[in-house]
Amino acid sequence: MSPADATDVDWSMGSQAVRLADWDTAHQVGRRVAGPGAPVPAVERARMREDLNELVPHAEDLIKEFTGMTVDGFRSRAWAMSRSEWTRANLAGLQRLIEPLAGRILEARPDRADFRRKALGAQVGVLLGYVSKKVLGQYDVFLPPDDEGLLYFVGPNIIEAERRFNLTPRDFRLWIAIHEVTHRVQFGAAPWLRTHLAGMVDAYLDSISLDPHELTDQLRRAVEQVRAGADWRGQGAVELLLNDSQRELFARMQGLMSLLEGHASFVMNDVARANLPDVDRMRRALQARRKTGGLEKTFQRVIGFDQKIAQYDAGERFVRQVWERAGMDGVNLVWRSAEDLPSLDDIRNPERWLARVAGL
Repeated sequence: MSPADATDVDWSMGSQAVRLADWDTAHQVGRRVAGPGAPVPAVERARMREDLNELVPHAEDLIKEFTGMTVDGFRSRAWAMSRSEWTRANLAGLQRLIEPLAGRILEARPDRADFRRKALGAQVGVLLGYVSKKVLGQYDVFLPPDDEGLLYFVGPNIIEAERRFNLTPRDFRLWIAIHEVTHRVQFGAAPWLRTHLAGMVDAYLDSISLDPHELTDQLRRAVEQVRAGADWRGQGAVELLLNDSQRELFARMQGLMSLLEGHASFVMNDVARANLPDVDRMRRALQARRKTGGLEKTFQRVIGFDQKIAQYDAGERFVRQVWERAGMDGVNLVWRSAEDLPSLDDIRNPERWLARVAGL
């Protein structure tokens, strides 16, 4: 084989997602949208890595002590990364996630024009590039088993926030670490949870119809509902395009995400108050960081960003009210089984969940 022939070898290992979208284009566009962020000298980057490598295991110990939850396997560990690295890592996760759906799409239309692959890649890149400017840390629940316990921290974003709001770096980094490590503890303490979430995602992707007639009917129903006064912005637009079974599944996924994020915020703030000064000041800084205007605010509304924040706040209120009524043992009942998870309606009405699960 000549060197020229070697460059034509397909390294995708038969991946359908690679045939569906151009992921290199997605990464290139994502990098452009994100930009590099704040310039950070090498010494400061090294100090951040040292801080996070020390603070993440410490956060895990604090969380276990506060919640009584236990985790087996690898210790939590940090990866301080650039926006570009975060985008690439999430593109890889998205490829794994949509592989079955990509196979169905390509089975119906096997000839995928290159410009369509690049167009889809560019759209994904714009979205992830934008998010990479906002995210501080992340627990990737669908990482391969060998990477379990690895947490992402976007260094330029963290340092930008510290500089903008004059925050004490080590305190702010521990506060963020507590939130992300809490997610790791949630899934480590409830081994069934990862499979349950993956099952819901797979079921949703399997339910997506590729029949053009059915898609046309869904779009017609959505238009009729908008004319009748339904909210078409952000998450509302997604729900309008769902059928009844998809809407029910979507609500279950929303309820779980509200719980996971709300519980992490509750733990993050209460553990931090016992170990750090100025927690309320750091909370105000994050709230100010979320505020946007003009086109960016419109874009956030379109992608449902503001509604997600409201859901997470509702999740934190749910956890706090359960804790006030039933203590940490009552809160930990949510991790017992899938049947004990709160629905989206339960999130809004903790008393109903307490009566159903805790008998209170």
